[in-house]
Amino acid sequence: MPSDHPITITPLKGRVIVNWRGQTIVDTTRALELNEHVYPPVIYAPREDAKMRLLEPSTRKTTCPYKGLANYFSLSDNGLRAENAVWTYENPKAEAAAIASHLAFHADRVSIVRRDV
Repeated sequence: MPSDHPITITPLKGRVIVNWRGQTIVDTTRALELNEHVYPPVIYAPREDAKMRLLEPSTRKTTCPYKGLANYFSLSDNGLRAENAVWTYENPKAEAAAIASHLAFHADRVSIVRRDV
């Protein structure tokens, strides 16, 4: 990884809850926080701790030169949608391997709550 673009990934202490339109999408004590260069931190939650039935695969894909290919999901329930609100790196680059199969959420489309356990 270039020294001019550092990425650190650390386990978060406590509990992370992600809500969308009154529903809990994620409730986990196994979240990770990714800090990348000058960007705000991003919380990544294990897919196993998410209600995947509310996530629909999207055709959107983006590529990060530091993390790799990101695939997106839209949140969907009873006709309500939040397009491309969730992303994941299925096979991230080695420097970001810890976030493989974890989900990240656009903070402006969901509510992310952190609680100390």
